[in-house]
Amino acid sequence: MPRFLINQTAKHVGEKVRVCGWVNTRRAHGKILFIDLRDISGILQVVFVPSNKEAYDLAQSLRPEWVVEIKGQIVKRPENMVNDKIETGQVELSAESLTVLSEAETPPIPVGEEVAEEAELDKRMDWRWLDLRKPEKILIFKVWTTMEKAFVDYCVANNFIEIHSPKTLITSTESGSELFEIKYFGKKAYLAQSPQLYKQMAMAAGFERVFEIGPVFRANPSMTSRHDTEFTMYDIEMSFIESHHDLMEEEERMMVSIFNAIKDKHGEEIKRYFDVDVVVPKTPFPKLTLAEAKKILKELKVPDERGDDLSPEEERAICDYVKEKEGHEFVFIHEWPTKVRAFYSMRMESDPKITKSFDLLFKGLEITSGAQREHRPEQLAKQIKEQGLKLKPFESYLDFFKYGCPPHGGFAPGPSRLVMKILNLTNVREVTYLYRGVKRLTP
Repeated sequence: MPRFLINQTAKHVGEKVRVCGWVNTRRAHGKILFIDLRDISGILQVVFVPSNKEAYDLAQSLRPEWVVEIKGQIVKRPENMVNDKIETGQVELSAESLTVLSEAETPPIPVGEEVAEEAELDKRMDWRWLDLRKPEKILIFKVWTTMEKAFVDYCVANNFIEIHSPKTLITSTESGSELFEIKYFGKKAYLAQSPQLYKQMAMAAGFERVFEIGPVFRANPSMTSRHDTEFTMYDIEMSFIESHHDLMEEEERMMVSIFNAIKDKHGEEIKRYFDVDVVVPKTPFPKLTLAEAKKILKELKVPDERGDDLSPEEERAICDYVKEKEGHEFVFIHEWPTKVRAFYSMRMESDPKITKSFDLLFKGLEITSGAQREHRPEQLAKQIKEQGLKLKPFESYLDFFKYGCPPHGGFAPGPSRLVMKILNLTNVREVTYLYRGVKRLTP
């Protein structure tokens, strides 16, 4: 008999089925024994009665998180027993046989769906594989999967070519302050902070439009809810752009495509488990220069703690302002000063102290950074030196631009931050499969 997923069972009332999964909860009412069985697709109530003695007797020993196989008949639940909170709440399984596939010790953290209060975050990270058994945790990674497919689908449909750049480098992408140094056959090498330089090489190679999904590494000592030392990035680079506005418009279209996919496939589940309505953003997104944003923040009396940059408090305040004024959850902040942007950012012709760059904020958090890049080798070399970097490590990079390279730029959405904010969660650890931070290298 083939195995049925739990979310398929409601279509098979009156039929015999075989289901497998984890015991979520177990309870007795008189002589009748109930368990809630959990698999990747949902939860199903299973009923054991004394007349099926062998299965009934074995079911007495079941405990939460045991893995079992059950065969029986799918029947409609009595009207007064219908559970509208779960997808299979209209049906139940009348058990005829039971096989224990794996016993389990008492879990060190609460796992069952009806847990009143979760363990603290650090302890849940210690036992991450148990924490991830919860339906709402599994949903997070279903959303990731849909988001990633939507990102790839958008890129392919819009003539982007996928690349996979190396993650071991001889020099840094931006600066030496956040580099992980590694031994490399008697030499020093570094883990990549981003694929930036190699995305630009693809522009010089004539690829015109590229995308990449891959890990990046930042030796950042921050231990905030938004930082990690290894994470996934989505990267985009495009040739023949006129300014950074072309990039912002491209990202708007991409975000709409991603949000449509998530809302269509998971909107109801997200509402059920996280009480969040997925709102597909309207285009164009609101846009403010950094100077305009700073002026608004000053009027709102938000402290200016970072001068030419935005603090987390300022990011939240400007997003709240835009949401109130324009009803939009996104806002682009563009035209950032050279001192807070990477050396490869192109400068404004009207003011060389300002770059053609932007950040995209969503629900109070930066989720993307992007810019038009400088493609003229002489100007690039000048900007490298102005940022206090040595030219020699960048010689091969500068070679990319000596043989004809079109105007280009790109951006890099952070998917973990995006999922975190879509679900109104408060920490990237919650949406990262296995988090890596200053104090965490296990599991």
